Amino acid sequence: MTKNPPMPDLTKAEFNILRIIWKNGKLSVREVHDQITAAHDWAYSTTKNMMDRMVRKQLLAREKFHGVFLYRPLISRPTGFTRIVQFFADHVLELDYGEVVALFSRSKVLKAEEVRELEKLLADETEARHDTS
Repeated sequence: MTKNPPMPDLTKAEFNILRIIWKNGKLSVREVHDQITAAHDWAYSTTKNMMDRMVRKQLLAREKFHGVFLYRPLISRPTGFTRIVQFFADHVLELDYGEVVALFSRSKVLKAEEVRELEKLLADETEARHDTS
């Protein structure tokens, strides 16, 4: 049985960058920067440094296209949401993971197949925690 890669711990800034790229597909640093300035008052170089760090953390892939680097996500939206759901379920709402996933399902934040992926990721994480306990 192959072991799943560990769930990434995302900073708020990393999550915001991923949200933009998940929504739009492949983007340049400039395109991300233009959208993220509403949430973060960053210089362009800060956005570039964050995205380059995310490449090193294997959260983003960088490909050159007509002389411009385009970035695409290496993790799915459900994978990105996993740690957030775990935190909210355990520490904020004090609910089972399934109840928090149901909130996503009702809000339509995630597509049905993404909700199923999130449920599976959380079940795998729960199982892995119990195996090492």
